[in-house]
Amino acid sequence: MPAKKIAVVIGSLRKDSINRKFAHEIIALAPESLALEIVEIGELAIYNQDLEENGATPPQAWTQFRQRLKEADGVLFFTPEYNRSLPAALKNAIDVGSRPYGSSVWSGKPAGIVSISPGATGAFGANHHLRQTMVFLDMPLLQQPEAYIGGAANLLGPDGKLNNDSTKQFLKKFIDAYAAWVEKTGKQ
Repeated sequence: MPAKKIAVVIGSLRKDSINRKFAHEIIALAPESLALEIVEIGELAIYNQDLEENGATPPQAWTQFRQRLKEADGVLFFTPEYNRSLPAALKNAIDVGSRPYGSSVWSGKPAGIVSISPGATGAFGANHHLRQTMVFLDMPLLQQPEAYIGGAANLLGPDGKLNNDSTKQFLKKFIDAYAAWVEKTGKQ
């Protein structure tokens, strides 16, 4: 059976983002049943319905993003926390993918959320705001294990790789649970 294509959406746009580093760590830990690929969101124009109605051609970045998500069998979100919520870039990507109304690329795709922060709470607020959004998007969401990674900067070595065995074991448990979730809830 071919590996399930999983879109990895990272809420931080920084090239040296902790979330991006953890995404790469989880990609490396993923079982062979998943093929994880980062789908970039930094070039998406802020969603504005005027850009695609009344015969207007939507921005190319929107069209490409939507196509990549349509091809995915599931989505794994990585989010930092900005002001107790998710970053604007991530919310914008969600909005771009959910429009035009009735054509959402998210619907039915098994989702997982990893929230990562240098702070102690592990981006708890962002994680839960994103969970609320999944309900409307009709994305079946992995409930357990929950992945809140606090103190994240201390878990990476100078090379940007995980230097903490218990965190690596937890991330392996998470990605294996997500793989089982995709198998259980995804399209066959």
